[in-house]
Amino acid sequence: MARLRIVTPDGKMIEHELTEEGIVIGRSSRAGISLPDPALSREHARIIREDGHWSVEDLKSRNGTFLSGRRLEGKHPIEPDQTLQMGGCSLVIEQAPSPAHSSGIVDGTIFRPATELLDLTRQVPAEGKPRAEESLRRYAERLKLVFDLQQSLARSESMEELLDHILDGVFHHLRPEQGAVFLKEPDGGFRRAAARSSTPGGAELELSRSLVREVAEKGLAAISLDVRVDERFAQAASMLDAGVRSLLAAPLLGPEGSLGLIALCSKANVRTFTEEDLELLVSLASVAALRLRNIQLAAAAAEQKRLQAEVALARRIQLALLPDRLPELPGYALHGGSVPSMVASGDFYKAVDRNDGRECVLFLADVSGKGLSAALVTASLEALSAGPLETGLGPAETFDGLSRRLFERTTPEKYATAFLAILEATTGKVTYANAGHNPALLLRASGEAEWLGATGTPLGLLPGVTYGEREVVLEPGDALMLYTDGLTEATNPEGAEYGKERLAEALRAGQGIPVAEAAARMEADLTAFVAGVPFGDDRTLLIVRRERE
Repeated sequence: MARLRIVTPDGKMIEHELTEEGIVIGRSSRAGISLPDPALSREHARIIREDGHWSVEDLKSRNGTFLSGRRLEGKHPIEPDQTLQMGGCSLVIEQAPSPAHSSGIVDGTIFRPATELLDLTRQVPAEGKPRAEESLRRYAERLKLVFDLQQSLARSESMEELLDHILDGVFHHLRPEQGAVFLKEPDGGFRRAAARSSTPGGAELELSRSLVREVAEKGLAAISLDVRVDERFAQAASMLDAGVRSLLAAPLLGPEGSLGLIALCSKANVRTFTEEDLELLVSLASVAALRLRNIQLAAAAAEQKRLQAEVALARRIQLALLPDRLPELPGYALHGGSVPSMVASGDFYKAVDRNDGRECVLFLADVSGKGLSAALVTASLEALSAGPLETGLGPAETFDGLSRRLFERTTPEKYATAFLAILEATTGKVTYANAGHNPALLLRASGEAEWLGATGTPLGLLPGVTYGEREVVLEPGDALMLYTDGLTEATNPEGAEYGKERLAEALRAGQGIPVAEAAARMEADLTAFVAGVPFGDDRTLLIVRRERE
């Protein structure tokens, strides 16, 4: 069994278990792994397993599939831990770990389900049994220890303070030499969040991945009376050399699963842990997990509030980039608009005249990602494009420099798809370049639709890219529409996309009316199509129509 680890353009981590049948990756909701990356094709690539080996097959994608910086053609073998690049996504195949034992004694370490130990510690000893008085006394002592820790942790206001109090409690009651708290990260890994040693210069507590997996991920408590006979500690040379022998570990179990684990260790001549110690550690870890979860929820609420403020700022930045009016071009009608979805994105457009009104520049772009980072890249893209456009450079030359500068100034997951057209007012000639963007729609006066496809990859995605440019002519009655995928990829309740053919039909239906009214009818048709399904992205368009003579 293997798994596919994916890092999306906005930095999110996705893991997917791979099967022998393989899987298709792309933007389409019908793909096995659907990723909202505008640089991906609907069905971009397939990962399959044949004759015991993994291969990647590019499905004639628009922007290509890359392995070690080299664009792949057709099917190509791939080894685990090699990195694939598809659009702004990085993908790595990893071998999944083999299942471990769930309980019992493994390599000298005793594993017991933490939930069972908690149930045992909550049972009041029955009267009349041998040593009942002693059992009741110890039961009362444990309750007091748990209550005292609960009171101590309740006073913690920050994560650092809470972790410090947790270690205070376990060191006071269990007297280990070393201890550490490991917390689960968003990507599924575990980090050492806090550590302590009762002896200066003591070796750091080292845990193997297999032990962490069994304790934290499977909810098993562990006690090892001699770590020398457990292969999990074979690489922990500094710990073994220091004479560490006995170890305890308990999961931090919250209502929604494990948050991490607490681990303690000592030398044999100082402290040998018992199963009673393990029961106590499990009880203390259970109390700690509840308070830990509360702290995390409070931090998440604060982060959510911060993100909302960030999105609001991103929206203000984005709106500030949009033109408040379009140029008046004799013989042509122009209309542009951008309708926000629930969150800010990186859509923007501009239309400016140059050469004393003899030319009109039409520019529309969609930056990868969302939020403040996308809005900032959008602002940078707008600023970087202003100079070349004002000095009269053509679309291809403008994109050559713009892509290079964007690549130098941003991280790899930040790029933009874009369409740039230069319209000559007197002749209607349009010279354009398409940087991995949705094909622009050229609707002839006859009703025939032409699609102006890509002439290069997205801006800032790869170094040293050059762009081609092409020409078309706007005849009287013809219209050119640039748009972002928020329009064509809007879905209805059945999951079907609005699509570019329906978009062409909507523009065709508005040929005899003003372009602003045609755009309004198109938006109404789109709203009726989605039937209440929330829009997943901003919807931006820019239309120019050559009037009939």
